This record gives sequence, C-alpha cells and structure tokens, in this order.
Amino acid sequence: MTVSAQPAAPLSSKPPKADAQLAAAVEEARAVLADSAGDSYGEHLGSVAEGERLVTHYFEAELAGYRGWRWAVTITRAPRSKTVTVDEVVMLPGEGALQAPEWVPWKERVRPSDLGPGDLVPAADDDPRLVPGYLVGDQPLTPSDLREEREVACEVGLGRRRVLSVAGRDEAADRWYAGAQGPTAPIAQAAPGHCGTCGFLVRIGGPLGSAFGVCANAASPSDGQAVSLDHGCGAHSDVHVEPPQIQLAADEPVLDTVNWDAWSDSDLEPIS
Repeated sequence: MTVSAQPAAPLSSKPPKADAQLAAAVEEARAVLADSAGDSYGEHLGSVAEGERLVTHYFEAELAGYRGWRWAVTITRAPRSKTVTVDEVVMLPGEGALQAPEWVPWKERVRPSDLGPGDLVPAADDDPRLVPGYLVGDQPLTPSDLREEREVACEVGLGRRRVLSVAGRDEAADRWYAGAQGPTAPIAQAAPGHCGTCGFLVRIGGPLGSAFGVCANAASPSDGQAVSLDHGCGAHSDVHVEPPQIQLAADEPVLDTVNWDAWSDSDLEPIS
C-alpha cells in the first residue's frame, strides 16, 4: 500500500478579522492609557486587528522629542467573554517619526583618526587577518587551532605570535589601491609620472612589493606612506624646471626708465 504525501495547505495571507467588541472598546483603551501615560496622549488614531480577539488601538503621542510617535494599547478578551483585558501598552514610531540612528557596534564606528595616546583597539582571536607567526599567512585555521598554536608560539618564543594572513594582506592591498595613494586619486590622474618610475620610491619586499612601495620624498603629500606603483604626484623625480633662456651679462648697463635722476649742485660743471 502506497501513501502519497498531500501538499500542505498554503498559509492564508488575508488579514485577521477585527473583533467587533474590541474594536469598539476605544474608551476602555483610553482609560488604560490614562493610567499608564498620564496626559501625554491625544486623539484616537484608529485600531488594527492583530489576530483572533486581539486589537491594537493607536493614540497620538504628545511628548516633547517624540514627534511622529504614537501610543499603542493592545487589548483582548477570552472566548465567549465580554470582559476586555489589556495585553500591553507601548509607544511606537509612526510614519516620519524621529528615531535614533541604527545602532552600530563600536568596532565598526571607530576610525583610525579616533585613536589617540593610550587608546586600545584589540584584535579578536579569530580575526581572519591574522594567523600564528610561524605559518606566515599560508594556512587557514579554526578559532580553536588559533588559540592552541598561539599558546605554543608564546611558550617556545617564536617571535611574533601572529602575523598578517593572506586574507589580511589582500584586504590591505585593496584598501590601499582604492585609497588616496592609489591610481584613481585626483593627484595621481594629473601627475607627470608614476611612482614606479620615481627615484624617491623605496621598494618593499614580499608579495605587496609587486604593487606597492614607500614614498621617501619630503616634498610629496605621500611622504612616508605606502603608494601604489601606478600612483603619482607633482613631486616626481623626473620633474625639471627649464632655466631662463635670456640672461643679462653682468657688465651690461641697466637703464632705469621709470625713476627720475637726482642731481645736486656739485654734479654740475661751470660753463666756460
């Protein structure tokens, strides 16, 4: 005997029907709100059916600083009972309500410019940008492996306990290349040459050295910073100023055609 599974009935998308008694209980909801909110409410704004024998009445909120908010009084009743009971009283934002911005974790809010003397920004044990020092970023590890091998590295004294991983290196390269020291910066677009051909570029080792170097020109805004090889600025080492084409000889007289000559009586010779 074969039993075929019957498809589950689709969930109804129709809104619940409002309970007539609860929808009409405006004064009961207002009395409950008066006990909870005092005189910080205004006119009745309507009601919404939340479920079977469950209705929420909305009232205008009259609190300073809560523009666009409204009081919500949710009431219900037991089956075959005419007694209205309160489920909850809350204040909810309405359309155009003034609200606080969405909360962002502090680690995502902190910017490099926020870091001052004595401030600490810890790196998590499972930070994908770091791996144990002796792996040199070549092997992905689980958080438990990271903790164990970090302890071993500390015990045997293998130098730095963690170093940049492949993911961390690629993330840094993408950030540098898209930043102010990359090829798309306005100063690079107008530069006479690229950093890769500049005599002030200091080469760096490792995989990043194929795309980046360090600027060592005190006249450049990128001095001491990592720059992409196709970045550039107006302080390129090949920039020269042509000397003036016309120079006056030192023994040539210079005629002043602007000022008046000053003469004294001693400068005049008597006419014989």
